[in-house]
Amino acid sequence: MDALDLARWQFGIVTVYHFLFVPLTIGLSFLVALMQTAWYRTGDPKFLKMTKFWGKLFLINFAMGVVTGIVQEFQFGMNWSAYSRFVGDVFGAPLAIEALVAFFLEATFIGLWIFGWDRLPKGIHLACIWLVAISTNLSAFFILAANSWMQHPVGFEINPERGRAELTSLWAVLNNSTNQVAYPHVATAAFLTAAAFIIGISAWHLHRRQHTEVMRESMKMGFVVALIFGVGVTVSGDLQAKVMTEQQPMKMAAAEAIWDTQAPASFSVFTVGTPDGQSELFSVRVPYLLSFMATGDPNGEVEGIRDIQRESEEQFGPGDYRPIIPVTYWTFRYMIGFGAVTAALALLGLIMMRGGRNPAEKRWFYLAALWTIPFPLIANSFGWVFTEMGRQPWVVYSQMFTADGVSPLVGPWMVATSLTVLTLLYLVLAVVEVGLIVRYVKAGPPEDDASGPIEPPERDAGARPDDERERPLTFAY
Repeated sequence: MDALDLARWQFGIVTVYHFLFVPLTIGLSFLVALMQTAWYRTGDPKFLKMTKFWGKLFLINFAMGVVTGIVQEFQFGMNWSAYSRFVGDVFGAPLAIEALVAFFLEATFIGLWIFGWDRLPKGIHLACIWLVAISTNLSAFFILAANSWMQHPVGFEINPERGRAELTSLWAVLNNSTNQVAYPHVATAAFLTAAAFIIGISAWHLHRRQHTEVMRESMKMGFVVALIFGVGVTVSGDLQAKVMTEQQPMKMAAAEAIWDTQAPASFSVFTVGTPDGQSELFSVRVPYLLSFMATGDPNGEVEGIRDIQRESEEQFGPGDYRPIIPVTYWTFRYMIGFGAVTAALALLGLIMMRGGRNPAEKRWFYLAALWTIPFPLIANSFGWVFTEMGRQPWVVYSQMFTADGVSPLVGPWMVATSLTVLTLLYLVLAVVEVGLIVRYVKAGPPEDDASGPIEPPERDAGARPDDERERPLTFAY
């Protein structure tokens, strides 16, 4: 593979890995704030235990997201310097705002929240976690504004002398119609991700009949949040599909692998095609659904890949303007499918909780809840693969090809080295992340009702004497 292929692989691996932590951080920040608000208003110690237990897991995930996010931004200068030079004036603006405003607020108030137990008044301490949640979502908004500009560039002009895009309206970039639908879709998916995380871990404890009061309340919250935001993901995804069809018709056509323009167009749940992907052998279809998703009209016309390819050649010149069709087709379905399963489990679980029952007592439900923890994460990852690869061959739609954005002086061996090092490093970080999560999940919520510090869980047999143990992690308030 050449430097371009390797750089794309590295960007994909780093981005998908980083985004495993982002939605969980966004969703958990608000849910932990809601738990602490419930404790502040009622004084019920179970809500305090919930806040500290889920808050601890939130902090572990937050720390890992920060580490991987820094590497994510370094890539633009490492492997994509030509892209950075072309779009830096525009693309850098929302990223700079995110770093200087949202992330600084987030870092400041998360520190106050961690170390403010028993030091700050309860109301101020509660305000800190709410400010963390708000700034976390602001970070997502500004980053998505930058990405939305790549999907639908607005608020700029090309300087022919310097050969680069220059910002003319920051408001247009932030208020991009693509961002108006992308941010709600990502935010609602984040809440669905956090809800599945809470449901699965609560089911683990309830199946063992431990910490029943805290985990039952947590599971109920997870079910309700998953149902509400499962609907939100569906609605926001439908709006995004319509905007995508208008702005990037090739992406929608590739999502369905529809080669010829159709009206009405059906949605295929499952398709078996020829090796070249251009002919259908067998398919299970839902009539009119694709037309409705793309246009809002069950009889609406959806352009086919061949027609859009011809139009693109007329507009931009000779070339292949098709993404990799099997990738876009299946990632689109996996994104929808894994998200839908999570919402369905939440509905079933809420029904099974009626009358004070414990659904996790049933082994099949307990296992289903555990397996559902990664489902929204998988859906998020497939969604981003679809979003980014469906835009190809453009790195900035209609303005710059991906092949033109790679760093001209970076050779294959340099990219291969960084790709190998980062991949191995991320594997190590994954082991650390999972190990910490499992350790604190098994420990469960604190047994005391006080608001003071909570010690980390005890070590297994064979640990060193107390006076030789390492100090508790800083996020174990």
